[in-house]
Amino acid sequence: MKKILYLTFYFEPDLCAGSFRNSPLAKEVSKQLQHTADVEVITTLPNRYQSFNVEAATEEESGNLLIKRIKLPEHNSGLLDQILAFLKYYRETVKITKNQQYDLVFASSSRLFTAFLGYRIAKKKSIPLILDIRDLFVDTLSDVLQNRILKILLLPILKIIENRVFQYAIHINLISKGFVSYFTKYGNKNISNFTNGIDDEFIFQQDFIEHVPVDIKVITYAGNIGEGQGLHKIIPLVAKLLGNHYRFRIIGDGGAKKLLVDKVNEFGLTNVAIEAPMKRKDLLEVYKNSSFLFLHLNEYDAFEKVLPSKIFELASFPRPIIAGVSGYAQKFIQDNVENVIIFKPGDAVGLVDKLKENDYTVINRLGFVDKYRRDRINEQMSKMIISYL
Repeated sequence: MKKILYLTFYFEPDLCAGSFRNSPLAKEVSKQLQHTADVEVITTLPNRYQSFNVEAATEEESGNLLIKRIKLPEHNSGLLDQILAFLKYYRETVKITKNQQYDLVFASSSRLFTAFLGYRIAKKKSIPLILDIRDLFVDTLSDVLQNRILKILLLPILKIIENRVFQYAIHINLISKGFVSYFTKYGNKNISNFTNGIDDEFIFQQDFIEHVPVDIKVITYAGNIGEGQGLHKIIPLVAKLLGNHYRFRIIGDGGAKKLLVDKVNEFGLTNVAIEAPMKRKDLLEVYKNSSFLFLHLNEYDAFEKVLPSKIFELASFPRPIIAGVSGYAQKFIQDNVENVIIFKPGDAVGLVDKLKENDYTVINRLGFVDKYRRDRINEQMSKMIISYL
């Protein structure tokens, strides 16, 4: 029987976009391959946030789907911590796969590392590699990395690695169409564009249509609090300018959380609450009691190409969205999502002006939800993966 090796650093029950994408996709691939091939997922035990602890089995088997989870050292989402965590994942995965036979490697990667791991295993075993690229790591790092010496040392090496990995792959899926121009140098490579999607638990529920009280408007952000989101650069100043008629509710964790907390304390704000990550079913109630749902990307050129997974989650709810985005993400929202206040990333004054002018309304986005259901996207993407067996 044939076997697919499926590599993803994040998998359920972890809380992050990588987990939400790959958990149902791996299950759909195994479902379509029932009785004809096995799918072996090698991933990690939940590690996205220190503040979110949940039990998970190190090995789990269901029919033709085998999930192996590697325990990582505790980390605080810093660059060095993430490198050490990946090295552990890399070494253990190489050990697990050493004497195993596979017919295809599928790797879903946001930071290039998992793609590189897939490349090393596929090349050594002389089998095809399919990549799911969720972020342009080298492009992003060249913007985000502040240490000039690290840039000089790391970027040339990473560019060589990136080139080898992408050249070897027989098919590359790009999660954002904004990435396409970056891949033109790879010629006639098979490229697809299966985006993120909307999970079943976020498919519209009728009682969410009700208007929320408008005396104090609650603006909710739920997700990673990292340098990429740049919440510390926008939320404290906006909260200060808006005053106590608005309240920010921030749910999550990440490497830039301390920067946000420090800025909130510096401004002496009482209208910003920062809470630990929570399970998605609990998030439903939070969204239900929110006036606005918030999204923001930091002001980096690399982010002009991305399409945040959070857009799909937020747009499934009949609440107005506040989005600090530019580039492809802005175009995607303008073309596909109604009832959105779009502002320039980092522009607190511009956002406050738009909020004060906003005529609050609740709109159903059932057309968007139907178009971007995760199960439909996964069904088509799984067929693509299987076609290379």
